[in-house]
Amino acid sequence: MIETRGLTKTYRGARPAVDGLDLAVPRGSVFGFLGPNGSGKTTTIRMLMGLIEPTAGTARVLGRPMPGAVREVLPRVGALIEGPALYGFLSGRDNLRRFDAADPAADPRTRTERVGRALERVGLAAAAGKKARAYSLGMKQRLGLAAALLQPRELLVLDEPTNGLDPQGMREIRALVRELAADGTTVFLSSHLLDEIEQVCTHAAVMARGRLVTQGPVAGLTAAVLGPDGGRGRLTVTTPDPADAVRVLKEHGLRGLRADGDRVGGELPAALPDGAPPPDPAELNAALVRAGVRVRAFGTERPSLEDVFVRLTGEGFDVAG
Repeated sequence: MIETRGLTKTYRGARPAVDGLDLAVPRGSVFGFLGPNGSGKTTTIRMLMGLIEPTAGTARVLGRPMPGAVREVLPRVGALIEGPALYGFLSGRDNLRRFDAADPAADPRTRTERVGRALERVGLAAAAGKKARAYSLGMKQRLGLAAALLQPRELLVLDEPTNGLDPQGMREIRALVRELAADGTTVFLSSHLLDEIEQVCTHAAVMARGRLVTQGPVAGLTAAVLGPDGGRGRLTVTTPDPADAVRVLKEHGLRGLRADGDRVGGELPAALPDGAPPPDPAELNAALVRAGVRVRAFGTERPSLEDVFVRLTGEGFDVAG
């Protein structure tokens, strides 16, 4: 659905905002475009949508070159980029009517039905008659998303769609993204919130300082970046017998064992040195009990996209959900 080769954007007197980007977004995916503020995400999206021209490289959207095929491509794409531009003196409903009227493919006879359906989908039906200038930031985000959903779209491009939303609003937008993906829409979702990407995306790419660091299926990114052992995660045991727990777990191949008070942790290996399969956590629990270790809590902590990001870039990150 989206493919770039060496895509670059350089502004005069500055380092490249986007530097040699090779991106591939599969059809039918929910693709998370991940990176901290200032990493080049929005600049990339603006080039993909034909809003600015690249300095070098190529971009194809829906199989067509951009920005050359912008008139052909954009009617098939819904987008919310850098927040919606609204008429503050109009109601939410009238804003959508204006947006819909600007679409040459929109049938005016079904406009009222289309606008009502879009408002309902984003939870603004009750506030449809309220002036847009009185909307909160989160409500404006919802209205911008409703504008992107006025027509069925093959591709939906969302730049920070949960910006300004409360936790309930975030959950609703995530549910909507899943619903759209189930209906066959490819969703390209830019965000700096790791939790958001992990919960809804099938694929992801990580940007840092204008460069693509990695991309691929979300499920495989941790193993690909952290290695097979890192991808398996870490076992934690809470017990009043930490020394005995460390001894038993070491006998069963766990690595990097540490005890902190009554909490013992160790890395689950991908395989044992003799080539035997990795230990089953259930068997480890049984071994602890057989050895007389009193287990109060037992579980595994798998690495997250935050772990991947820190390993790749060494930077901190906003992970608030």
